[in-house]
Amino acid sequence: MSKLGRGQREKMQQFMTITGASDKVSLQTLKASDWHLEGAFDIFYSQPQIQAHTDSRHLEKLYNRYKDPSVDMILADGISLLCTDLKVDPQDIVMLVVSWHMKAATMCEFSKNEFIDGLEALGIDSLEKFREKMPFMRSELRDEQKFREIYNFAFGWAKEKGQKSLALDTAIGMWQLLFAEKQWPYVEHWCQFLQARHNKAISRDTWSQLLEFARAVDSSLSNYDAEGAWPYLIDEFVEYLKENGVIKSS
Repeated sequence: MSKLGRGQREKMQQFMTITGASDKVSLQTLKASDWHLEGAFDIFYSQPQIQAHTDSRHLEKLYNRYKDPSVDMILADGISLLCTDLKVDPQDIVMLVVSWHMKAATMCEFSKNEFIDGLEALGIDSLEKFREKMPFMRSELRDEQKFREIYNFAFGWAKEKGQKSLALDTAIGMWQLLFAEKQWPYVEHWCQFLQARHNKAISRDTWSQLLEFARAVDSSLSNYDAEGAWPYLIDEFVEYLKENGVIKSS
């Protein structure tokens, strides 16, 4: 690293700390991204063959720290302890990103395979590496494609087992969490509208289409097409906004 500038050496050190990659891999990846850290992370994590080696014994030990004493899974108490160890609030959205990486089927629980395979894919086999990886996982929410994947993952993850739809209260809580990141100006109006006019569980179609609506339609709703293929609930929401003077009727 002696031929590198100070800023490049600092980026190398930061990249190695977060990814656990070697000097050689870190240098190659940062050069490939033209020394943009976030771009280097994307390259690194899209190529599993260059990810950091993990020790299966360490992974097993980590799993056993959080495993429920009566069943071979990590349940709410274990996740609470994990959050304490990681120094994050259990309600922090980064824990949704963690669950997405683990491909967790259900909120507040990890199977052994989900936990170990997820950490292995991330190159994590210790609490220290887990803590170091948290800033990267938080940064993934700023990636448009990854945010879409995390958003769509959240529906299946948050719904009750055996249910096709997502309970309204749960959906509202998830929207408030997710759109705090996405900065959609109508999220509170949407939640109030649902409580006042809908008061039913949310379908997967409504869940996925709302993100498309939030992305495609501008803040004044001037490019909203009433003849478009939006779910009826979104069309009703636009009418609700007009009725309540939030936006002007055209």
